[in-house]
Amino acid sequence: MATFFDYPPAIRKVVYTTNAIESLNYSLRRIIRDKGSFPNDEAVLKLLWLALNEASKKWTRPVKNWKDALNQFVILYGDRMPNET
Repeated sequence: MATFFDYPPAIRKVVYTTNAIESLNYSLRRIIRDKGSFPNDEAVLKLLWLALNEASKKWTRPVKNWKDALNQFVILYGDRMPNET
């Protein structure tokens, strides 16, 4: 928990709510549980990729204060952020 407070307030506001993350984790667990067994790791990755694509269709609400958080992410992790063209 202390690591969470190391981030600037703009990032903490965006990361604080975990309902969306928990909902996504639940749906991914449910898909894997319902399928049962897999022939290989690639099959699992394909299924999870498809599930993420379906879940992303439901993400219509914009994240509040995302621009402020994104600016802080660029300051902290600019070398990891993709370049905008």
